[in-house]
Amino acid sequence: MKQLKRSVSAIFLAIILATTLGCAANLPKESAGEYIDDAVITTKVKAAILDRPTLKTFDIHVETFKGVVYLRGIVTSQAAIDEAVKVARGISGVKSVKNDMGHM
Repeated sequence: MKQLKRSVSAIFLAIILATTLGCAANLPKESAGEYIDDAVITTKVKAAILDRPTLKTFDIHVETFKGVVYLRGIVTSQAAIDEAVKVARGISGVKSVKNDMGHM
């Protein structure tokens, strides 16, 4: 009976492990260090945007992956979009900026 329980436990563990590894294979690869660097860049970009009187009233979403900053949101003008992109590019560690913002 103990042997059967061990076999069932081993099979269950193998299924869980295979499922987990299969899902992880589909995720973008990013090391812990890269993840932390990206989090720091995101924080700095958000702070810089909030520091600008012309941008702080907008809901600009910032995400970073491997040094690439992604900006999303709606602002009132192309000038505001250009300013947000310029601010993001000025942050240390930013490799490039992908703009997905629109204006009213």
